[in-house]
Parts: sequence; structure tokens; C-alpha cells
Amino acid sequence: MAIDPDTRTELRTLDSLGNDVDLVTLDARAVQVSVDLVAQLTGADLRRPTPCADWTLHGLLTHMIAQHRGFAAAVRGAEDLASWKTRPLGPDPVRDYRDAAAEVVAAFAEPGVVERQILLPEFTTDFRFSGAQVLSFHFIDYVVHSWDVAKTLGVPVQFDDELIDAAYPVASAVPGGEIRLAPGAAFGPEVTWSSADRLDRIVAMLGRSPEWSR
Repeated sequence: MAIDPDTRTELRTLDSLGNDVDLVTLDARAVQVSVDLVAQLTGADLRRPTPCADWTLHGLLTHMIAQHRGFAAAVRGAEDLASWKTRPLGPDPVRDYRDAAAEVVAAFAEPGVVERQILLPEFTTDFRFSGAQVLSFHFIDYVVHSWDVAKTLGVPVQFDDELIDAAYPVASAVPGGEIRLAPGAAFGPEVTWSSADRLDRIVAMLGRSPEWSR
């Protein structure tokens, strides 16, 4: 996905969000919520539609696994797209997901990740992101994808106030406009939503309707 100069500038504003919060820990907590939710699925659930347009839960799960492995590989210095490719689920999709989640959490926990300059080839090969930015991208993805899975399964999802406090400004900093309409865009156009619930507002900012129901 190409990133134009204006969007690049907006993305750089995410650097400051990592200064006052422990993004490594918060990301791991968001990922663990997703692991706990995925553990509840059955084989029949994989055919269910999700809040992600055109994806069943099967498609969403393969995407989430590929993203975990792609981010983990990038953090460890890989600069090609091999790890970002989606692959068929194995006979135990819950285990596949748990293993990929453990891999990315371990990669982000390595010393000095926040200070690294990291190439994310699925985003752009034109420049590198700081480790803080990369963490913020992954973190907000797994707040939202946890919500996606919960909605798909028809079960509640809850994040504590500290995590939501960190997620809200990250969601607010995600660039909007035409980039949201591009093929392969990470998030759809913002949905108008007036609820006081901050998780509802986060997912609405990132293109999901809080009213979505399976």
C-alpha cells in the first residue's frame, strides 16, 4: 500500500503517543484479548460474516495471523513480503492463531524495539517507521480486530480504561480521507456515531458501525 507525503507526515505524529505509555505491554494485552476471543470459536463459526467487508471469520483469522507474523518478521529485520502472505489455516485454527500471537508479542518484547527504524513492506518501501509507530499500528489493529471477532461470535469484549485511554488518540491519529477508499486500505471511512462509549467511538472512527450485528 503506497503512502503519499501528506499521509507520511500524519503517521509521524504517532511517535509522540509512545512516550508516556508502555505500548509494548498494552499491545500484548490487546493481543491477549484477541487470543481469548479466538479460543471460543468453533469450526462452524469460520463461515460467519464479520464487520470487515467481504471477510468471513476464516478470512479475518488468516489475515490476523499473517499480520502477526509480518510484524514480527519486520521487527526482527526482514524486509520482504514473505511473512505477510496469508496462508491456509491448519486443522487447529485456534492454535495457529495463538502461535502467531505469541510470535509477535515476543518480537515486540525484545530490547530496544521502540527505538528501532523498521521497514513495513506491506505499507511502503519508501521509508522506515519508528518502533513506536509500528507498535501503535499493531496495537490499534488488535483493539479493533478483537472487537471484530467478538461481534462475529456474538460475545462481549472489554478493555480496561488504561488500554482505551491509549487506543483513543491512536485511532484519532489514523489518517482519513481518500486513503480510506483505496484498495487494501486498513480502515474504511469513518462512521458517524454519537455514543459516549469510547470503544464504540474508536471502531466508528476506524470504519466500523458499532451497531453491526451478525
